[in-house]
Amino acid sequence: MALKVASRGRAVSPFIVMDVMRAAGQREAAGEQVLHLEVGQPGTPAPRKVLEAAKAALESDLIGYTDARGIASLRARIARHYQEQYGLSIDPDRVMVTTGSSGGFLLSFLSAFDSGDRVALAAPGYPAYRNILQALGVEAVLLPSELEHGFQPTVDLLERTPGRLDGLILASPSNPTGTMLDGGEIKALADYCAEQGIRLISDEIYHGISYGQTAVSALTYCPDAVIINSFSKYFSMTGWRLGWMILPEDLLRPAECLAQNLFISAPALSQIAGEAAFDCRDVLDGYVATYAQNRKLLLEELPKAGFSRLAPADGAFYIYADVADLTDDSEAYCRRMLAETGIAATPGVDFDPARGHHFVRFSFAGPGADIAEAARRLQAWV
Repeated sequence: MALKVASRGRAVSPFIVMDVMRAAGQREAAGEQVLHLEVGQPGTPAPRKVLEAAKAALESDLIGYTDARGIASLRARIARHYQEQYGLSIDPDRVMVTTGSSGGFLLSFLSAFDSGDRVALAAPGYPAYRNILQALGVEAVLLPSELEHGFQPTVDLLERTPGRLDGLILASPSNPTGTMLDGGEIKALADYCAEQGIRLISDEIYHGISYGQTAVSALTYCPDAVIINSFSKYFSMTGWRLGWMILPEDLLRPAECLAQNLFISAPALSQIAGEAAFDCRDVLDGYVATYAQNRKLLLEELPKAGFSRLAPADGAFYIYADVADLTDDSEAYCRRMLAETGIAATPGVDFDPARGHHFVRFSFAGPGADIAEAARRLQAWV
């Protein structure tokens, strides 16, 4: 007799970029070169001070469990970061360290929403939002955002959405578009959420990576917002699996109890090393300067390859390209691109199931030489 497989696992859509990574890895294993423009992962190492802190801890520390909320000194350092970067005074008791931002999304969604609740988010948007919500029995209400509004939610979109909403997820800078919300736009959305009793969750994992416009934390306008951040992007510590949340008072204990049972704690070694990352801004800002050069190159060269309609990429390290003139099947197009050029890119259907078949996301977080070579190959190919 066949054993049961839970319906929630069968119902959740794949995270397509991970499938692209697997296909790229298979190509590399066969001895073929791959230019990785598919994954949102810095091509830069963790700063030396981070590595030195980890090495010292390995030689002198037990590396055991920590408080489920995170090591106290790290939580205090994160709180100080908000004073330094945003002028916001945050009680360290509101900080919870998580196993990457992924752990933060899971804990915040579990704490804030019940099965059957409805949470709005922009499409295109990070696919794990809707996939985690779906696994929890929470309805992801996709807002069909447009380029003219930066592919971001607007109050008008929310007002035109039928039925009650229990939550709204913001991301500025956004994945996959790199677009950003300014202070006035965040305030308008925060005020609307406060009036309607909608829980606001702000994904701020790309803060620190922007090109001319400074990212604004939703905490500036919504003290009760759930803030999710990560050491993976600006801090260049993707594989260390470390993130954090700033939580409102009513979610502190629920999130802590969930973390105790689901994770026990975030990795202790990563927490120790992560504290040192805040003292590495010169190095990290140098990394951002490299991303800026890659961004400039692609914005100049992609139109020469036929990608003429591009999201502005104000932050993060992605360019979201409209490929409607080239294909109506972005998944097949990306498979062919990998097979014929060795360039791995992510199809837009990962980020927008309804309209993403006309879009492709390119990541420019890798080495500059790879980005330049990819542009050359695309121009020759298209």
